[in-house]
Amino acid sequence: MTSDHLVTEEAAPVPTAEGARPAPGVSRRRLLGTAGAAGAAGLALGAAGGAAARAAVADDAPTALVTVGATEVGFHGTHQPGITTPPQAHGHLAAFDLVPRAGRKEAAALMRRWSALAAELMAGRPAPDGDSGVALDAGPSSLTVTFGFGRTFFDRTGLVARRPAGLDPLPAFSADQLDARRSEGDLWVQIGSDDGLVAFHALRALQKAAAPTARVRWQMTGFNRSPGATARPMTTRNLMGQVDGTNNPRPSDPDFAARVFVPGGEDGTEATGTTTGAPEWLAGGSYAVVRRIRMLLDDWDRLPLADQEAVIGRRKSDGAPLTGGSETAPLALDARGADGMPVIPSNAHARISAPAQNGGAAMLRRPFSYHDGYGQDGTPDAGLLFVCWQADPLRGFVPVQRKLDRGDALSPFVRHEASGLYAVPGGARKGEYVGQRLLEA
Repeated sequence: MTSDHLVTEEAAPVPTAEGARPAPGVSRRRLLGTAGAAGAAGLALGAAGGAAARAAVADDAPTALVTVGATEVGFHGTHQPGITTPPQAHGHLAAFDLVPRAGRKEAAALMRRWSALAAELMAGRPAPDGDSGVALDAGPSSLTVTFGFGRTFFDRTGLVARRPAGLDPLPAFSADQLDARRSEGDLWVQIGSDDGLVAFHALRALQKAAAPTARVRWQMTGFNRSPGATARPMTTRNLMGQVDGTNNPRPSDPDFAARVFVPGGEDGTEATGTTTGAPEWLAGGSYAVVRRIRMLLDDWDRLPLADQEAVIGRRKSDGAPLTGGSETAPLALDARGADGMPVIPSNAHARISAPAQNGGAAMLRRPFSYHDGYGQDGTPDAGLLFVCWQADPLRGFVPVQRKLDRGDALSPFVRHEASGLYAVPGGARKGEYVGQRLLEA
């Protein structure tokens, strides 16, 4: 669940309404939303996910965009976008700290500005105040903007009494080498898009809109495989070359919502019965654990293929378990070879991180890869911007990471360099901003 879940058990594409990929024809200069029949017009409505994808055409009938550019993810809904939306090709993660003079009132005004801005940008429209022009002529490109609150946000805004128990600090792990300057933060923003300029445009617009209330604490840029890069839809690979995302929870699972989202009615009724003691304002929300996990790629690449596969417990070629079958075949953890030893080694990453080995603990992993250049010795500064979503980090991330920390064969090849935990409110209704039920209660 960190470097750990960075390989074979990572974020597989999640086919939900939050990331539906509809028809072409959108312009940021001129944009008319059209409503039509779902399916025939390429519309997808996410009643539970808060993400509607819809076709749009410009009034001057420009050349239609390809589907990648035309796809729109709706901002409003029960859940924030960017959680079950299929992973985009480009991403930015950023944390902001409120300036010393800013409190609850200023934070509320900032979230109001940010929410209005995100809704416009996700619809493929320019920023309403001094747009930079970076993304002109591009469609929405599956842009999503997701907001979260760190533990210190509640101290800064005088809302400590409303801070959920799920934001208690994560325990220390023996493999951590965390840089405090690139960890935590009052506010957290996740941006994803299938176009790099659209993603940067959103990051820049949000950073400008934060002034003079909040300043960037840290920012990281990541990437995934581009839509359409393979002949058929496939689980992505990480920078170790491993198929990465095979066993992610899926919306079709009967317990998906219970694992990923904080309980509570769509009307925002009190969420009860969880170890996080989640308050009403967090109903429909989630917790995001963020880890910057550097991969020691030179050491990894020196391993023979058979040794790499033993570390992971899966074949590198197709992600299938070493015990055979296809990528999605169950791990045969009891299988033994002719030598009497487990076919999937006892310390293999796939075995240790498997839900069956952790009391059913699971989370929705939705990471980005990153590459920040090379050191003076020529080693790449590259790895995984690990992001996982769960209704309760004490039942999701923490138990699995503790298990991995005690004996994962992958540990010598990764380094955890930054960490953050954020409470991500439910989606904003029409006329609302994200976090309004917290800041204006």
